[in-house]
Amino acid sequence: MKKNILGMVFCAVFALAAYLTCKCDFCASINLNSLTFAIIIGMVIGNVFNRFIPENFREGITFSSKRILRFAIVLYGFRITFQQIFAVGLDGLFADIVMLTTTYLFGYYLGTRVFKLDKDLCMLTAIGSSICGAAAVLGTDAVLKAKSHKVSLAVATVVLFGTISMFLYPFLFKLGLLSPEYFGVYIGSTVHEVAQVVAAGSAVSPVAMDTAVIVKLTRVMMLVPYLFLLGMYLAKKSGTKREKVPMPWFAIFFVAVCGLNSLHIVPEVIRTFLIEFDVFLLTMAMFALGAETNFNKIKGLGWKPIMLAGLMFLWLVFGGMAVNKVLYLL
Repeated sequence: MKKNILGMVFCAVFALAAYLTCKCDFCASINLNSLTFAIIIGMVIGNVFNRFIPENFREGITFSSKRILRFAIVLYGFRITFQQIFAVGLDGLFADIVMLTTTYLFGYYLGTRVFKLDKDLCMLTAIGSSICGAAAVLGTDAVLKAKSHKVSLAVATVVLFGTISMFLYPFLFKLGLLSPEYFGVYIGSTVHEVAQVVAAGSAVSPVAMDTAVIVKLTRVMMLVPYLFLLGMYLAKKSGTKREKVPMPWFAIFFVAVCGLNSLHIVPEVIRTFLIEFDVFLLTMAMFALGAETNFNKIKGLGWKPIMLAGLMFLWLVFGGMAVNKVLYLL
């Protein structure tokens, strides 16, 4: 642990700066969250000022982007209760399952077969669009152990197209294709990040926002079975014995925390603190990830990953509308 301290402190200082900066009214008005801001700062420092980072900081930076991240994902469970998930009903669950499955398979097939991209990059980009944005990318990387520049590129696509969603969806609502409640299901089952879901839903109506957040959090829960399946796939691919399948314990603890939160036994003051602390830890992990990112490696991948994420985004918008329109008519 001692060899990681300096790098962790280095990440924590910049994460705290990003966290506090994004608390200002201006950042709130443009929906700039600390995770996005931190990875941008990390990328700048990791590339422009990389030679000034002491070598004995490196292990702590890697520790922050991997281990601290897993702990942050566990604490993310304090945002979700099982009661919220059950309240949405089968429509929200069905929309989540259909959009998650089709988006992931479409993205992976398109990336590997059409664009001929690296499988790890395709998995990360597809899961970022399918489940819960950067948190899904980072959670998947904890099992996949991909190169940092691939993870950063996948996160960048989430930020890009998720930001477009925040402005596009309120405009689509004005077309009158769905009621506010079903439009909330549409937002929650197709928009990338939780923060982006809140932004898009709040611009439509309070009813749409409440429904969208619950549907989105249900989608977040689906990260757990995905990580189990991914671990089994990787073990089979590498010839590892079944009993040695990598166990994503952080995902199991995440579900356990959701269950604890569902009991409402944690005082609200403590729960609020833990949620804010979790935001800080995620910000710290994002800064570390940015600092480990190499622009030259990203540049070498070209426009194909952006095109892949863009086509998945179009499917989420138009395919998601079709799926939710069917649910609405039924």
